[in-house]
Amino acid sequence: MTKVFAPAKVNLTLHVTGQRKDGYHLLDSLVVFADVGDRVSVRAAEEMSLDMTGPMAEGVPTDATNLVWRAAALFQTPVAIHLSKHLPAAAGIGGGSSDAAATILALSDLTGETRLPAGSVELGADVRVCLMRRASRMQGIGDLVEPVGNLPALFAVLANPRVAVPTPAVFNALSTKTNPPMAKKLPNWPGAKALIDWLAAQRNDLEAPAIAAQPVIADVLTALTALPGARLARMSGSGATCFALFDTREVADAAAQALAAANTDWWVTSATLS
Repeated sequence: MTKVFAPAKVNLTLHVTGQRKDGYHLLDSLVVFADVGDRVSVRAAEEMSLDMTGPMAEGVPTDATNLVWRAAALFQTPVAIHLSKHLPAAAGIGGGSSDAAATILALSDLTGETRLPAGSVELGADVRVCLMRRASRMQGIGDLVEPVGNLPALFAVLANPRVAVPTPAVFNALSTKTNPPMAKKLPNWPGAKALIDWLAAQRNDLEAPAIAAQPVIADVLTALTALPGARLARMSGSGATCFALFDTREVADAAAQALAAANTDWWVTSATLS
């Protein structure tokens, strides 16, 4: 049996810079990964199967419509897959893509295959960056991924009000499809404070249309901003997960506990992002 961690992906920035003729949107995004996530395990079997446990398993499909199943099927080797689901689905933190990437890595280890099977990165726009599992700048339609070195670790609270946000609808609701990208050359941040200060001048262009689709996202951002020690609050991806950044993990831990106690129907966790 092979086990692989599937970390949450967080878009610290998400600039929508254009739209291709085929409808795909062009992005410029600084992506990091959290120390919270799902867990995938695979073992050889006579036929393909997927079972699921965990606090976020309810409602997640366990058939061939699941990205995990589709990722495993690329290897053309039947396996039994177990997914321990801890991240909310359709939440803007790449849960499905990270699970698929973890499955590919697990199958590669199990089978000894050193090359990615054909179709791996076509599973989803975030699969390529999730296979890298490190701080990266993601551009194009997710096909241009460049590692970002020496990124200071950030301490965060992640919060999701347990509402699904349909990604295509959020993109389609954008009032302007061509927005400025990040600077061509990213700064060398000497520490987390400098990085947070720089992030404050960046954007998530999907935040406004996501709030229009699910107004509770604005409530989450307001609650995160009000937490003691919060330096910056923003939505990740197409939502509805939002994050707040703090100076230390201890402050983030305390803030997460307070937020969870005040909003018992939300998914809330502290995390280190790197």
